[in-house]
Amino acid sequence: MASWCVRAVRQSYCLVASPAFVRAPPRLLCTAAQRRNGQGSEEEAEKAEQTTPEKTLAEEKTQMEEQLKEMTEKYKRALADTENLRRRSQKMVEDAKLYGIQGFCKDLLEVADILEKATESVPKEEVTSQNPHLKNLYDGLVMTEVQIQKVFSKHGLVKLSPEGQKFDPYEHEALFHAPVEGKEPGTVAVVTKVGYKLHGRTLRPALVGVAKAS
Repeated sequence: MASWCVRAVRQSYCLVASPAFVRAPPRLLCTAAQRRNGQGSEEEAEKAEQTTPEKTLAEEKTQMEEQLKEMTEKYKRALADTENLRRRSQKMVEDAKLYGIQGFCKDLLEVADILEKATESVPKEEVTSQNPHLKNLYDGLVMTEVQIQKVFSKHGLVKLSPEGQKFDPYEHEALFHAPVEGKEPGTVAVVTKVGYKLHGRTLRPALVGVAKAS
């Protein structure tokens, strides 16, 4: 009985002192550490998975904002171009209404010139009641000239007779420059042919002689 007890004690001591038994706890500790590390990696992976969609959405949002800004700028430019085109078209239509008759007006200017020359060629001293035929003819010419000038004014055609005015190259055409007594240099001294403006635009410049310093 005693020998059996001794053997049991020896077996228990050997079991406790066994290398396998001694090394077991570190393995358990390593396994626990690995499990903890695994849980941390999984949490980091979950966080990364959550961060990636948010980043993608932010990038898509930025891209869409840039596209919206670009489209807005293109839309504004298109509106501005359309408005400019509308204004130019409207201006062309208005100019066509105003100046579409300038060819017809130029032809009528020749008629007005003939009437003016006809009235100027009549000797004023002979226009008396003693010469009724000439007087009636002269009065008719004067009335016709007055009426045609009224028609011209009604349609925006204005006569230019710039004697004594400062020479303007946009309205006058200088035929000569000569010293003229009593005239300031640079002013119109003689008008050989009157000019006309249609709605502020020179239709025919006045033919003039300009005074210069002697």
